[in-house]
Order: sequence, then structure tokens, then C-alpha cells
Amino acid sequence: MNARYDCFCKLTDLLGAQESLTEARRHLHQFPELSFQEKSTAQWVGDKLQAWGYQVTRNVGGHGLVATLKNGEGKGIALRADMDALPIQEETQKPYASQHAGTMHACGHDGHTAMLLGAAQQLAKTKNFKGTVHMVFQPAEEAGKDSGAQQMIADGLFERFPCDAIFGIHNHPGVDVGTFMFGAGAFMSASDTCYIKVQGKGGHAARPHQTVDSVVIMGSLIMALQTVVSRNIDPLQTSVVTIGTAHAGTVSNVIADSASMSLSIRSFSPQVRELLEQRIKSLVRAQVESYGGEVEIIYERGYPVVINSQAETEFARQVAVELVGEDKVVFPFGPVTGSEDFAYYLQHKPGCFLRLGNGLDSVLLHNPKYDFNDQNLSYGAAYWTRLVERFLEAA
Repeated sequence: MNARYDCFCKLTDLLGAQESLTEARRHLHQFPELSFQEKSTAQWVGDKLQAWGYQVTRNVGGHGLVATLKNGEGKGIALRADMDALPIQEETQKPYASQHAGTMHACGHDGHTAMLLGAAQQLAKTKNFKGTVHMVFQPAEEAGKDSGAQQMIADGLFERFPCDAIFGIHNHPGVDVGTFMFGAGAFMSASDTCYIKVQGKGGHAARPHQTVDSVVIMGSLIMALQTVVSRNIDPLQTSVVTIGTAHAGTVSNVIADSASMSLSIRSFSPQVRELLEQRIKSLVRAQVESYGGEVEIIYERGYPVVINSQAETEFARQVAVELVGEDKVVFPFGPVTGSEDFAYYLQHKPGCFLRLGNGLDSVLLHNPKYDFNDQNLSYGAAYWTRLVERFLEAA
């Protein structure tokens, strides 16, 4: 390694903070708050940052906050962590399990927030950079639409807190702790939702010929929709159509008057996204009409594709290599079929959204038994610190 890199943050610089980082993460885990309700979380995070000397601006796009630290003149960088939890009843049985019934940090946002807090504290101590760093603590990433990123941007995030690039991390179950994963270009998918309501004609189960059976129509749709990806999308393009819900009827001897379904649709290009919407709508209408039913379709566009810029991704990858070595860095990685509202930031600024392994045995995200791996806290905090120091490297 080039000797000039020796002055930047190393993993060993943050090992002493592991206990306090774990304590902070577990505090956040115990007191989760849903999207648009992160008032106490934001207050707690902001108070810590203020005590470390940051200029803290609260209530940016709702409960969002931005903590700014300036050290001389130079470029600006933004780092983002999400703060909201999910409407899931926790089943981890951990001593620090959620104290809020029906709400838990099942996606690791408690860990993302704690890692960024660790970097913020380290940077405030060392000030080994020249320029301005903005720590963006975002609400409502899990909202699906009208999310925290959109609201912070609408509230003037980039005008009020100028930066040259923005970076974010998400943990990744199934990959070894401390492993950093990068992908340039389209990295995480766009996410859309389709709601379908089939209107038939209900009646007695013994006289199906007098009805238009909405359950039969729904069953037909379930099978037909499987052909959208397999027969309409180029096999070299990645896309997903998942039927998440299907509801009809209340008792066995009544043919249901109506049935409803909801779909989750993922894609990585504008062309495929348009084609998916077109084919789903036309297929559903034709299929329902062929059975003599009527249909209402509501198709909602969600988060766009996360598109990492080439230069910033290569820079972020190089910083990871410096920190943990080539064997703990995966590039190229992806595409990832999950979605992220970090995509909106990347429509305004160059940057990189990366993944950090949460452990080979980690439970999957959005699962009631999931827990963020505390071993990652020092990795994440050291990485963020070094990234800032390298991006705002003093001449």
C-alpha cells in the first residue's frame, strides 16, 4: 500500500469504540419508530451530534436531520443513513428486543444509523480532512412512495447542504461480516406496485353456471402473470413480478362476488419498466374480460433504479480495498432486486450505494428474527471515516 495512505483511518482506530457503538445500536433497536414517526430517534441522534460539535439542522423533510462539520475550505461530501423501522412483531428474543409492540428494526437501519454516528464522532475528534461533511439521517426509507429521500430533497437538501457526491450503505445478509460489495451503473431495482380488483357475479356454490366466478378469474390471472417475465422480457434483462396478496370469499358455499390481488414489480431499465406495466395491464384486462368479469387496475410507480456513478463507485471501492484488503471487497456485485429510495439522491448528485455483509448465517431482511450484526459497527464507522478523509483529502 502506498505510504501516503497510512495517515487515514484504519479498522484498529475504531475497535476501541465497539462497545459504545454496540450500546448505541441496541438502544436504537429497542425503541424503533415507523416511517414518518421517527421523532424520538431523530431527537436522540441529533443531540449526540450536537454534543460532538456538529451544526445540526432538524426537521428536514419531516423528521430528517443533517449534521454538518466543516474544517477549512474544500469540497463537500454527504453520507446517508436511514432511521425508520418496519411494522413487524419482533421474534429474536434478544435482551435488547423492541419495546414497541408490532414495530422492529428488521432491515438494519439501527445499524446503519449507529455506523454513521461512529464515523461522525471519529471525524469530530480527528478532523483529518479539509472541506465539509454532511451527515444525512433520513426518515421514511421504508415508505415505498413519497419517501424520506423525496421529502428531504423537496425541502432543499442539496441547495441548503451542498455536496459534490453522496454515499450510502445497506447491510447484506448471507455474506461474511466486513465484506464490502460494489456495483457501477444500475445496482438496485426500480419498484412498482399493481393493485387488481376483479368484479364478478357472486352466487350459490351449487349453481356456478349462474355466476361469474371471481376466484376462477383470479386463479387464471395468477398463472397468466407468470408469463410476463418469462415470455415478454428479454432473458438478458432482469425483472421480477411477484404476486404478494390474493384475497376472495369468506365461506366455502358462496362464490365470491369479487377478488383482489396485489403485485410487486421490479426492473432495471426504463424500457423494461414501461413494458412490464403495459403487458400486465393488457393481460389482466383481456383475461378478466374473457371470463365475463370487470376489473379495476391501479398501477403505482415506486422507487426508481439505483444508478451508481462510475467514478464515485470506483473511488468507494478503492477506499474499501485500502481498509480491509482485496479479499474482503466484491466487485462487480449485483444487480440487487431489492429497491431503495437512495435512488432519488443519485438523480441529483453522483455517488455510490454499496452493500456490507451482515454474516453468512444472518436471517433475511424484513424477517421477525432478523438482527443487525454488531461486528459490522466498527467496519462501517471506519469505512465512512476513511471515505470522508480520502474524499476531502488535505493537500
